[in-house]
Amino acid sequence: MKSAIVLGGGMVGVSTALHLQRRGWSVTLVDRKEPGRETSYGNAGIIQSEAVRPYPMPRDLATLARIAAGRTNDVRYRLSSLHRHAGPLLRYWWHSTPERHREATLAWARLIAYAAAEHDTLISEAHAGNLIRRAGYRLLHRDPVALEQAIATAEENRRDYGVQFRVLSGSELAKAEPLLRDDLPGAIHWLAPWTVSDPGGLVSAYAGLFERLGGTLLRGDAQTLTQAASGWSVHTEQGRLDAATAVVALGPWSPELLRRFGYQIPLVLKRGYHMHYQGGTPLDLPLVDAANGYAMAPMAKGIRITTGAELTSPDAPATPIQLGHAEAAARGLLDIGTRVEPEPWFGTRPCTPDMLPVLGPAPHHRGLWTNFGHGHQGFTLGPATARLLAEMMNGEASSVDASPYRPDRF
Repeated sequence: MKSAIVLGGGMVGVSTALHLQRRGWSVTLVDRKEPGRETSYGNAGIIQSEAVRPYPMPRDLATLARIAAGRTNDVRYRLSSLHRHAGPLLRYWWHSTPERHREATLAWARLIAYAAAEHDTLISEAHAGNLIRRAGYRLLHRDPVALEQAIATAEENRRDYGVQFRVLSGSELAKAEPLLRDDLPGAIHWLAPWTVSDPGGLVSAYAGLFERLGGTLLRGDAQTLTQAASGWSVHTEQGRLDAATAVVALGPWSPELLRRFGYQIPLVLKRGYHMHYQGGTPLDLPLVDAANGYAMAPMAKGIRITTGAELTSPDAPATPIQLGHAEAAARGLLDIGTRVEPEPWFGTRPCTPDMLPVLGPAPHHRGLWTNFGHGHQGFTLGPATARLLAEMMNGEASSVDASPYRPDRF
């Protein structure tokens, strides 16, 4: 029987373990925490089938000047940490030209096309349908010109990729969310995405399915991974674990591990924050406030507000300035209630400079595979890239051309 160690218990790692298990592999999933407690826990809980274009870096001088001056809530940076990000950011800027972004979009959209269907299978098998709502989310615009520009982009996505949406006028938005301010220009209602009331809970449900089907979950330190005569080994709380293959699905921690084996894979590490609120007015569907760079979503713990990107060092203390601005903007829309947690949660999104995940075999180490770097969409894309990787590892014909995601492109 083929054997694998999957390092990382987030959406990507758990999904990879399940897809290999489905193909008859003996799989052990190793993480330092329970599944779904890191980056997969902290997102806005949207399976974004409409997200057919990856996020490019702004290239117009006006937007870059606003970011540099701290006048936008989408992106914040700590000046003392900016040198850590300089190289990846320059490559990100280079890949964000219109022509290169179009190339990335073609490869990205092929993965997004599989996202909902792959989740659907796992949701059904994990009996997790109670966590899912299939009614989309709303993208709010406070400026009429910005709304018109967003509608034009949405029309392109519908024409090119069949993405479905509905434009809501201000009065229609007020009718859909009766407790929302009623003087807004309008919103785009993306119809196809699914929303999740507990993102970490969904990952836990998938992990429970993996265990019920015979998989093993172990606590361990991925940084102890070594190449052995029989393949690969890692130290766990139960002792040394050996397998013929190993999959690095550690999200933002993946390059640190791979550096030990001679691989230099750049990531733009974007920290994000969230906080829950209770006791206010209910929110029907998740709402993204485009002008203020945050999303708020109804969840099991209350309304969750999630922020944009903070560029800082991995070990820097929390500086939830963006969350404060987002909370103030949200309170201007509706009564969100009071904070549930004493301190905000924060985690890091692993974004590659070319906006595509790192997926496939390590070029110089037999039996070492990678699946990370999904940017803002690891929660959405985890099951889709897991299927593709499992197909490659199992010697099957790939459902998608995997060449754009290969690790040796760096």
